[in-house]
Amino acid sequence: MNLGELAEVQMGYPFRSRLEHDPQGDVAVIQMKDIDDANLLHAEETIRVALPKGKTHHLLRAGDLLFRSRGRSNGAALVAEGIGPSVLSAPMLLIRPHKVLPEYLCWYINAPATQAQLAALAEGTSVRMISAEALKALEIPLPSLATQQRIAQAAALAEEEQALLARIANLRQRLTTHQLMNAAQEAAP
Repeated sequence: MNLGELAEVQMGYPFRSRLEHDPQGDVAVIQMKDIDDANLLHAEETIRVALPKGKTHHLLRAGDLLFRSRGRSNGAALVAEGIGPSVLSAPMLLIRPHKVLPEYLCWYINAPATQAQLAALAEGTSVRMISAEALKALEIPLPSLATQQRIAQAAALAEEEQALLARIANLRQRLTTHQLMNAAQEAAP
């Protein structure tokens, strides 16, 4: 099935002017800079604004995917529970899954083979962009819900493993450096 059949895909909220932080603002604005290279959303230090009345349908929900449609990386970030009132700013794309498990879809979009497909769909020379229409046409294999859950769980465990291995390598490097410094200082006259 294509993504357009499995999820609603729409452009982020089109702010008419430059975003100015309003400490009294009722919504957080998620921008590309709020998603890291590992496709994790960091909404702690977002700009806050007052959302115009009648625009509540733009509010993000848990399970939404935030897709970077421009730039060198076209990954998706999953919106977790408890994000609070937030909107996604254009040019990012909002993917709201309704016939597929959000965690599975996020994994599939971020998989290297899918990223290669998306890179081929990108248009433009200086700033590469993937249109909402091109994203909607992306073919997504749709296994059973149980299989989607197993794939999402395995992917989450693999990410956790990579994070732990990186932490172990960092700690091992620090320990080695500490031990070598001690050996150097003990050997000095």
